[in-house]
Amino acid sequence: MLRSLWRTNNNTSNDDNDDRNVIYNDQDSSDDEQESIDHSHLQEHCHFLLLSQKEDRRAERSLVVVAILSAIFIIAEFSGGVLAQSLAIMTDAGHMLSDLLSFIISIIAIRLSRSPANYRLSFGFLRAEILGATISIIIIWILTTMLVMLALQRIINNNFNVDANTMIVTASAGVIFNIIMGLVLRYFRCAHPQDIGHSHSHTNVNVRAAFIHVLGDFIQSIGVLTAAIVIKVTDWKLADPLCTFLFSIIVLFTSVTVIRDIFFILMEGTPSHINYGSLQNDLLNINGVRTLHSLHVWSLNMDKTALAVHLAIDEPEKATETMQVASRLIRFKHGIHLATIQIEQYETFMLSCKFCKPLMELNTRVDI
Repeated sequence: MLRSLWRTNNNTSNDDNDDRNVIYNDQDSSDDEQESIDHSHLQEHCHFLLLSQKEDRRAERSLVVVAILSAIFIIAEFSGGVLAQSLAIMTDAGHMLSDLLSFIISIIAIRLSRSPANYRLSFGFLRAEILGATISIIIIWILTTMLVMLALQRIINNNFNVDANTMIVTASAGVIFNIIMGLVLRYFRCAHPQDIGHSHSHTNVNVRAAFIHVLGDFIQSIGVLTAAIVIKVTDWKLADPLCTFLFSIIVLFTSVTVIRDIFFILMEGTPSHINYGSLQNDLLNINGVRTLHSLHVWSLNMDKTALAVHLAIDEPEKATETMQVASRLIRFKHGIHLATIQIEQYETFMLSCKFCKPLMELNTRVDI
């Protein structure tokens, strides 16, 4: 929850502020009262999300540190894989390369999200993250395919050697590096600035994703270390290409989930965390709303959701009040901060017009 105070030095009111005071009737034009606005009133302000920029900068710094550590270890691990002649280690390095690309994409996305929108890109660069994720998946699929083909050749020919000692040292270093990177990200997750006051569940989505990547790398490094020990003890060299197959499958399954998310974002599908039916019924339950149509909910990127809806009411003079209630419901109950609400006069034909009907079957309304 936000605990900071919204402060302003503006001593005069203009027409925009007057309109805003009509919509958000809890705000006052005097300096003293503006300085005493609590966080619930702050959340009413349409631009309160600007306060998240400080957290984004902290997220960016932590991702930069992790990206640098990843780049250093990728070079070291790939070199160790070449020296040990281990495809499993090179596959692990390839998996970490995909994570490095994800970190870089997240850093770029955070920076681009601070770029202002323009008349050609009215949403700014929010979907640059999606474009970058698509490119990184293509790169990692090409790399994974090459490693799988090499592993298949080794299994067929069975004419290769693996330096188990070098493999053990490299895999052990991988475990240590992943622990360090996990601690860096964990520190960010736990050390929130007091003026922002977010809980762990509101940690920057890019940092949460990076933590999951590092956790996957840690498990994979444990697997490589296990394979190296097996080769050292039993001299069963096939453990190396078999590990390559296993890790390649893990990489592909991981990327498939990302592709699914990208597909739904590009198709402007309803985000999985939004209950469309519950949202529709809540809007219909607003006192005075007779019906609604054109209710659309979509994702701008991996963590920002937008909404547009038409609400039909009987009494046009209550349009502002209805918009207030709908805006607060959408923002505070359903967590959607970018909403466009159009209020229109209810007409009887709306119940029979296929373009004016809600997408889901109507439930019984209860006035609130």
